[in-house]
This record gives sequence, C-alpha cells and structure tokens, in this order.
Amino acid sequence: MRRKGKMVEEQIDSKFLNETITLKWYQPEAFTPLNKYHLCIMQDGDDYFQMGRVATLSDRLHDEYEIENTIFVGIHYNDKYDRQDKYHPSGKKQSAYIRFLTQEVLPFLEDTLPTHQVAGGRTLMGDSLAGTLALQVAVSHPNLIGQVIMQSPYVNETIMEIINQSTSLDTLTIYHTIGTDEENVVTTSGETKNFLTPNRALKKLMEQKQASYIYHELPGKHTWKAWQDDLPRALTTMFRWD
Repeated sequence: MRRKGKMVEEQIDSKFLNETITLKWYQPEAFTPLNKYHLCIMQDGDDYFQMGRVATLSDRLHDEYEIENTIFVGIHYNDKYDRQDKYHPSGKKQSAYIRFLTQEVLPFLEDTLPTHQVAGGRTLMGDSLAGTLALQVAVSHPNLIGQVIMQSPYVNETIMEIINQSTSLDTLTIYHTIGTDEENVVTTSGETKNFLTPNRALKKLMEQKQASYIYHELPGKHTWKAWQDDLPRALTTMFRWD
C-alpha cells in the first residue's frame, strides 16, 4: 500500500559512539514547515516501522485527527549484542548512547525539523530494553524529554532505584504496558526472566511517586504482536489533540 507521508533518512557521525548511525523519520502527508510537530523518537526504530507499522498508523491517525502533528523518528541497532550494550542499564555503551541521544540526535532534529523545542513536545518510545532506556533517559533529562511510551520494559533493581531516587517524575507523562504472559521471557543472554512481577512492582512505585502515569496489562506475551496491537491506544493516548 502506498504511503501517504514521506520517509526520510539522514546519518549522524557520532563522536560519542564512534560510528555513523542512520536516523529514519516519517513525516505525515500534510507536513509543512509552517507547522510545529511533536517528536516521537523510537529505539528499535526499524522494528517499530516494520513490525509495529508505525507509518501506517501515522497515516490513519493523522487522517482521522486522532493525534496531533507528530513525526516518528526511528534509530536502530546493529545486532542484538549492540542493542544490549546500548540499551541495558549496565550496558558498556549505554552512557555513550544516552549522550548520543541527548547531545547529537535531539539538536540535529531540532535544527532540521519544525518542532516545539520543549520537553513536552518530545516523546521517547521503546519495547523491552528500548523501553527501559526511554525511561532512564527521560528521568535523567526531564528538561529534554516530557513523555515516555514503554512496552514491556526490562525492570531490575537499578531501574527501581533510579525511580525511587527521582525527584522529577512529576514533570513526565508515562505510558506503560506489560503482558500477562510475560513470566518466562528468554533474554539476549539466553537467560529466562520473569518480566511481569518486576513491572507490577514498578507500577506500584510509580503510583507512590504520583507520576502522570498510564498503565495497562495486556493479554499477551513478550512479542511484537502484543505491542503492535497496543500501539493505536498508546499513540492516541499520548498524542491526542487537546
């Protein structure tokens, strides 16, 4: 099916990661530099475009005026080990990747696209470890990121402590989902982990911290089928017209 919008690709030579990384973004059909656009930056970007069908959703939701003017930006990983290094809380490249996001990607996008240039106009979205990263970046940079969409994030003691110690959650809006069948998830390392119980613990902590917080449990496993099925609700919840 022909896309109504336009997919654009650009590259950034990252001084923090010492590699060239491709950014892909999808502009809605009615895109014009005269308007301002919300940015939704997705780690696992190719997965969101291909398996999440974000471009198709963007076409439909913009046509039906269900979301505000939004540009969806995707950043992808090289392989599953590179993804682990960049997204995991203890990944050896995670701190460099966060600097890449905040000090290279955001300025580049703000210089290139007509955006609101405020934290409330920027959302980070991710699944599994990419959702974990989205939360970490937003909590540590609330002046830059105002919203998070995290689907089945990996939650460990590090994440719980970060949230427990945070004093900036009241500035964020967070959308959080987890599948009810995510008790035996095989991770990149080959270990099987229970995702459901730690996510429920994170929910309780979020509620105690009185964050602007939306939580749903889905009837599904740690798969793209569950995440894709939930994306229409996630996007209309977070980007709806006021």
